[in-house]
Amino acid sequence: MKKQKIHITKNQIDNNYVSPVFPPFGERGLFLKVCGMKFTKNIQQVAALQPDYLGFIFYGKSKRNFEGIIPELPKNIKKTGVFVNEYIEILVSLVEEYQLEAIQLHGEESVEYIKELKSQIELSQELYQNENFKLGKKTAIEIIKVFGIKDHFDFEILNSYLDDVDYFLFDTKGDEKGGNGIHFNWQILKNYPFSKPFFLSGGIGLDDVEKVQEILKHSLPIYGLDVNSKFEMEPGKKNIEALKKFKNELSNI
Repeated sequence: MKKQKIHITKNQIDNNYVSPVFPPFGERGLFLKVCGMKFTKNIQQVAALQPDYLGFIFYGKSKRNFEGIIPELPKNIKKTGVFVNEYIEILVSLVEEYQLEAIQLHGEESVEYIKELKSQIELSQELYQNENFKLGKKTAIEIIKVFGIKDHFDFEILNSYLDDVDYFLFDTKGDEKGGNGIHFNWQILKNYPFSKPFFLSGGIGLDDVEKVQEILKHSLPIYGLDVNSKFEMEPGKKNIEALKKFKNELSNI
């Protein structure tokens, strides 16, 4: 399946935000997010493969903590900041500094936290808009909320988040915030009761293409796959040939 282009309708333009509209599931392929980017040359090499999202982890305890300069990326790749229980003021400042287009929350962030975060981002963008009025409207920053799953999961806890996030991301529940590189039981997702799209994560590697094909048979709103450590030669450095092969195999699903 080939991905279709995002399109914008007039009634989706709201003040300073333009919200993207995606084709229905099944009319496009899975989106791909490559997370844990760290080294400039490697970032450029991965970007050349045209993933949909590149993730940069801003968490000091992570082996993939990012502190460098993000090189210029193709406009169709969304720069995504990954945060863990970060102070809102610091998070907003990093959104501004790196011009992030998506935020992934990997801690215990509450609905109230997310509402305040969105409010502060909107205020920041309004100030930017006033100072740079010739640059036009800014696209809304996507909010991705992560939930860890192990042997079971109560999907009802997601109810309160539905109106305030763009996507969920389901990862393996473990000791390390920002990813553990191991699988969880994807069969649990068959009980997912919502239409809110989500990313599938948790130790996904080259050997999991058949598993991905199998889970897609269940008509779940899987928006994309999030990959990281299974495609690394060392923390933060991705194996380009392995990613290229994986992306090609996904295009045939």
